[in-house]
Amino acid sequence: MSDTGYAVAAVLVAAAVTWALRALPFAALAPLRSSPTVRYLSTRMPAGVMVILVVYCLRDTPLTQPRALAPVAALAVTAGLHLWRRNALLSILGGTTVHVVLASTVFTH
Repeated sequence: MSDTGYAVAAVLVAAAVTWALRALPFAALAPLRSSPTVRYLSTRMPAGVMVILVVYCLRDTPLTQPRALAPVAALAVTAGLHLWRRNALLSILGGTTVHVVLASTVFTH
């Protein structure tokens, strides 16, 4: 096979595999959409994932040192903004801004 034919065949195979791998989850999950368990998990998992992310991000925070105030204040601002406005983008941007400002100005190492 010529180099061009080989390259075209390789690209076609790669495209077919990529398409199949991207379509597979949708095909596999289609029958599960009517499942009560999946509906329950779809309402509960976002909060559970966020709790896991918060614990993961704060697990090494030295709470006895003043520099721990930056992530804790950012967490408080994020939660407060979200409870107040119910806007995820505003909450994330506000918390990130507070953390960056505090970590880079007040609590420098």
